[in-house]
Amino acid sequence: MKKKNLVFCLGLIIISGFSLSVCRKTPDEESLKARAREIHERVLTVDTHCDTPSQLLRPDWDIGLRHDPGKRENGQVDLPRMKEGGLDAAFFAVYYGQEERTPEGYARAEEQALLSLEALHKMAEDYSELVELALSPEDAYRLEKEGKRAVFIGMENGYQIGKDLSLLELYHKKGVRYVTLCHSQDNDICDSSTDRLNPEDNGLSDFGKDVVAECNRLGVMVDVSHISDRSFFDVLKVSAAPVIASHSCARVLCDSPRNLTDEMLRALASKGGVIQVCFVSSFVKEPEPNQERDKALNALLEKYQAWKGPRNEAFRAKMWKEYRDVFQKYPTEMATVPELVDHIDHAVRVAGIDHVGIGSDFDGGGGVDGCNDVSQLPSITEELIRRGYSEEEIQKIWGGNIMRVFKEVIDVSAKRQADYQKE
Repeated sequence: MKKKNLVFCLGLIIISGFSLSVCRKTPDEESLKARAREIHERVLTVDTHCDTPSQLLRPDWDIGLRHDPGKRENGQVDLPRMKEGGLDAAFFAVYYGQEERTPEGYARAEEQALLSLEALHKMAEDYSELVELALSPEDAYRLEKEGKRAVFIGMENGYQIGKDLSLLELYHKKGVRYVTLCHSQDNDICDSSTDRLNPEDNGLSDFGKDVVAECNRLGVMVDVSHISDRSFFDVLKVSAAPVIASHSCARVLCDSPRNLTDEMLRALASKGGVIQVCFVSSFVKEPEPNQERDKALNALLEKYQAWKGPRNEAFRAKMWKEYRDVFQKYPTEMATVPELVDHIDHAVRVAGIDHVGIGSDFDGGGGVDGCNDVSQLPSITEELIRRGYSEEEIQKIWGGNIMRVFKEVIDVSAKRQADYQKE
């Protein structure tokens, strides 16, 4: 009996010890997290797509304050959380949704773009001790050493150029360093990946070719996220500089027209470009079918595509609230950090380690389980280490590749300017 009791007690000790070891983080996990944080702090970390300027236009929101990430209205990016998450630099996207292609629509888009640019400059003035608007890769590396956040400016949707090519130079002077040629609908530059009201994909227009050439001249990166497949290949044909996909994933892993096929990944890499893997869950994995949700989303799409009135800040706030309400009523399962890094793995295998980066789309729909705001970005580095990526490879993914492309775009611009002066 005593022997049986002894065996039973030993069994309990072994079982309880095993349970404790499962609950407690193992030394290997702890060392992995510590190593990940060290690498994350050492390398230049760059996120190429955040829609945070929409937050800056809100009178009740202050980017200099830390906001509770548990509340949707607080957004996913602010300066304290950027520091907390070890994000050194981000491209804040000046966005304006598609309207009618009329002089009135173009005027409203230009006006709103200038308001967003003004808000970004005011942010840099108000928090000059924390952040600076950056214009070149050298700025990003300098500000990292100074302990400040670097904010670059991107422009999402070339509709804000209208048909006036001179606006590109104006926007460039105000800090814009990449242009996403279109958004969810076709515009005068090119066709969109998600607008098939006209079933034919017409690709890049003649005006669009001029826009790409002007971007090359100015040193503005051309962004091919959102554009149609034909537009994508047209851009690669005419651009004298590498191009970027600022927030896209791999279509073979998630069959969304917003993602890039393997053929597109290889073509992008062959031109020296980079795909910045996006955190939008529906681009990371295909959502489970839900007829009621799809019906509600299609109704909103039809409603807002047919909208004829002005698309000011109040309009956009109302529109996005209605979209968010649909997803709140019909929630989808979020993708996970490992599923997101699957897209990085695939892009690395197809395009190569020198052609992959990160563009979260925070404040614009981006977010996965385990990395749903900027403070959680180290979780990406942890997963990369789990998969055997070296520090050099992580450095390339987090910032080295996009800064290399950016420099090449600037070099092409300098050569064009020099050739022009010789003529």
